[in-house]
Amino acid sequence: MGEPLTDPSVPPTLAVRIDHYSAVYVAARAARQLAERSGLPGALPDQAAVIASELGSNLAKHATDGVLYLQPLPTGGGLEVLAADRGPGMPELERCLADGFSTTGTLGAGLGAVRRMASHFSIRSGAAEGTLACARLRAPDQLAACDEEVGAVCLPADGEQESGDACTVIDTDDCRTAMVVDGLGHGPAAAEAAQTALRAFRRVPDAPLPDVLTTVHRALRRTRGAAVGLLRLHEGRGEYCGVGNIRVLTLGPEGVHHRLTGRPGIAGLQLPAGGRVSDLALDPVGVVVLHTDGIDHRWSQAPPRFTRRLPPPLLAASLAHGHRITRDDATVLAATPR
Repeated sequence: MGEPLTDPSVPPTLAVRIDHYSAVYVAARAARQLAERSGLPGALPDQAAVIASELGSNLAKHATDGVLYLQPLPTGGGLEVLAADRGPGMPELERCLADGFSTTGTLGAGLGAVRRMASHFSIRSGAAEGTLACARLRAPDQLAACDEEVGAVCLPADGEQESGDACTVIDTDDCRTAMVVDGLGHGPAAAEAAQTALRAFRRVPDAPLPDVLTTVHRALRRTRGAAVGLLRLHEGRGEYCGVGNIRVLTLGPEGVHHRLTGRPGIAGLQLPAGGRVSDLALDPVGVVVLHTDGIDHRWSQAPPRFTRRLPPPLLAASLAHGHRITRDDATVLAATPR
């Protein structure tokens, strides 16, 4: 049996809107605290603060509607800082990544310093789409094989401290299994249902998907219930099994290939008889996306080329930033096979 890539007790993603330069200091302080809680040793918490500060400063100076998303790594063992904005983009991206390059008369250490300090760094920019960046920081002894294979963002509804959504990923010897769960409503009771579902999932991650769903359903009987989506990725193919309004789709460079939702019902209250598994043919360079109804499903009707070619961490950030419904909890998980 594999080990979970995420800890179901971790808090939801912290979103820091960079609408004033003072927000940069808020983000830097939060990144340092998150690094300390994640157990990163030595100078790594200070490096996390510098990464958040540099990415936040770029948003404050250059961007429109800039947000930093701070969270433990979806793949475990560290933290990540995601930056997203709505423009105007970086037409000379490679020059911007070079030390000493500046458009504002400063020393120009920002993105070059982030790329040096981060265990993994990726960035994409488009004139119409804005800029997306992901900086991940791990302890030296942590494996980083999955750095671009899994991305996730989990945001509570506006005004809530806890998210009624949750997600996790577990790797076993020959496959990757993911779950996204949406507790009914939002707030503490929904969060309790979501965390109960994750704990049940962790007990049987390599069982057949209908059996996993049944186990989660039984665990949720004393909660308000939840929508549950289960995804299993093998080389070249995927399987989906779910109940409720979790959406799954496969996204490749040429467009969306599959769109599925779970069967009607509520895990914990009413589970359809006879678990049904849907097969997914995977694009060799595509990504599978799972999301709750806190992400507006209309994003997938005609996603632009820029979106279709994003790696999983940046795709998750893009969908959360551009298509989130703020009155509800919102979770998006993007993954490729191992």
